[in-house]
Formats: sequence, C-alpha cells, structure tokens
Amino acid sequence: MPGAVPRTATLALSNATLPYVKALAEQGWREALDQDPHLRNGLNVHAGKLRHPAVIEALGFESISPIRAA
Repeated sequence: MPGAVPRTATLALSNATLPYVKALAEQGWREALDQDPHLRNGLNVHAGKLRHPAVIEALGFESISPIRAA
C-alpha cells in the first residue's frame, strides 16, 4: 500500500510518530517513557538486556523489571 501512495503514506507515518519524537526530545527518554505507556511499550532492549515482557516470555528468558524514571 505505501508504494501505491508514497506521499500519503509518508505523511501518515510522520503524523503518527512525531508526537513520540517530540516527547523524547522535550522530556528525555526516561521521563518520556515514564509518562507515556505506549512509548514505554515500545522499549524492547536497554543496556544490553531485554525489557519487553512479551519478548522475554517468547524467548524464555528470565524476567527483568522495566525501565522507570529515577
């Protein structure tokens, strides 16, 4: 579908992701993740460790607590 309407697809993707980019830029990544559960759900790996519960479970790894703001 994006190949059929490349300009529209690009605008739609930009509109969907811009609020997340702005939050990261304005708040820093830790605060942005702490404030927005949707953004936090997008974190899969941090500091070389898996953080997303579904990925951890799917791979059968030991659970680790999610990243929280200090």
